[in-house]
Amino acid sequence: MRSIDEVHKGEVIVLNLEDDSFLEPNGSLNVPIAFENDSLVVFNKPSGMPVHPSIRHQGDTLGNYFSYLYPELTFRSVNRLDRDTSGLCVIAKDAHAAKQLQGCCEKVYYAAVHGAIPESGTIDAPIARERESIILRCVREDGQRAVTHFKRLMMNDKYSLAEIHLETGRTHQIRVHFAHIGSPLAGDDLYGGLRDDIPRQALHCGKMSFREPLTGEPVNVSAELPKDIQRLFSR
Repeated sequence: MRSIDEVHKGEVIVLNLEDDSFLEPNGSLNVPIAFENDSLVVFNKPSGMPVHPSIRHQGDTLGNYFSYLYPELTFRSVNRLDRDTSGLCVIAKDAHAAKQLQGCCEKVYYAAVHGAIPESGTIDAPIARERESIILRCVREDGQRAVTHFKRLMMNDKYSLAEIHLETGRTHQIRVHFAHIGSPLAGDDLYGGLRDDIPRQALHCGKMSFREPLTGEPVNVSAELPKDIQRLFSR
């Protein structure tokens, strides 16, 4: 049946949700599950683990661990985190759930940034690709509009802890925006942060909310700030 075909009273529609694309399973990995039901699973991804396999990462990704846990399912990541960003990552268990969740997950991030930032604020600055790099992004007038809202939760003599809500979702948006205002993320040497106290960008996806794909019921998931970021404020 095609999407334009008419359906008449009494007819039965059967959805085929069988999957046919799989990744190599890796049971030696261990990623905590923050929430799970028949439609999806939300992992609390550790830093240092890519979400998807790549040339340099063939068997050590979240996708490989998912394939170990659910050998009959295709890996469908709804949100993507950088390798060194920790926190919540939702994986749909079938195509219908993936479609329903796409673009509908509200996320809250937490970042330790250098220096003192205002109690709250909005960074509205367009982001573009650095002309000489396929990885780096920068703030530039001809870039795509990018808006980041933040609130300062705590501060010490070196760092501020920011709670972050994204209005847009550009590549490296949080990292680029805080570097742009002179407060790069701790550990983020790609954008000017220092690794004196943490060996990775201090960024964590700590809260996520969405509606369950089948029932429409609201779901709220949270993941505690990891210890390496907590230690930056324990002195």
